[in-house]
Order: sequence, then structure tokens, then C-alpha cells
Amino acid sequence: MTAALTGALVAELTAQEEELVLPRFTNDDAWRLGSLLVGLARERGAAVTVDIRRGGQQLFHYAFDGTSPDNDFWLRRKARVVERYAASSLLVGERFRAKGTTFEASSRLDPDLYAAHGGAFPLRVRDVGPVGVLAVSGLPQTDDHALVVEALTLFLAEEGAR
Repeated sequence: MTAALTGALVAELTAQEEELVLPRFTNDDAWRLGSLLVGLARERGAAVTVDIRRGGQQLFHYAFDGTSPDNDFWLRRKARVVERYAASSLLVGERFRAKGTTFEASSRLDPDLYAAHGGAFPLRVRDVGPVGVLAVSGLPQTDDHALVVEALTLFLAEEGAR
């Protein structure tokens, strides 16, 4: 990917994070958001594992048939990137690529614990900042990311209708 394309993708991913900000985030919100995402994955026949965490607490977890403990391993690695950088795991990886390197080569973080691959997204609350992580594993990284973004977009639209 050329530097111009990578730069454009970084801008697009950054805009998503600025737009997808929640008014609040409760345990019930985690249940509704997770259920919405599971429904989207089911409609598409996507075998994914979904995880939502706030702070150190897991609030929602679902694994479709066809997934494995490896998906849980990927979820935690991607979520750690979000927690450390306060940005989506895909955005973090793209920022490294935009600098002409890779996350694995330049982050100085253990790749067994951190993965800057798409699928984990910060849950931000307006006037608070990042409070948690929504993560998906099971599809190619850009598809994992797109599924998370779609779910958050729909969730926020539903919240606006409340």
C-alpha cells in the first residue's frame, strides 16, 4: 500500500473514532451492543467471537460455532492495543505502516500479548474518553473492523431514537 493510501486510511479511521462516541456506557448498553453485533454476524453467517470490556471487566462475550480459543487469544491481543494506544487496533497498525514500518517491528511490545490487527475499537463516552473496548475476531482484519464500526453506528442510531 502506498503512503498516500495509508495516509487516507489513517484519516478515515481517525474520523470513525471521532464520530462513534457514546453518550454513556452501562452494563445494559454492553448487552444491547453485543447482542446487536451478534445479530449482524448471524445475518451474514460470520463465525466470529465478540467481546466487550469496560476497564478490566468483561461485560459481554459470545462465540459462534466454528470459532476456537484462538479467537479469544486474538481478542485479548487486539484489545490490549486499544487499551494502550486509545485507538482502534486497525488504526494503530496503519499509523505504523504510514511511518514505513510495522507495529511488530517498531512498537517494542510483545507480539504474543499485542496485535495491531483490525477488529478492536475503543468505546468512548462523550466528555469522559475511552472507557472500554469492543472487539471481534474471526474474519479478515478489515472485515472484523467493519463489523464493529457497523454495529456501533447502528447502536448510536438506535440510541438517538430513544
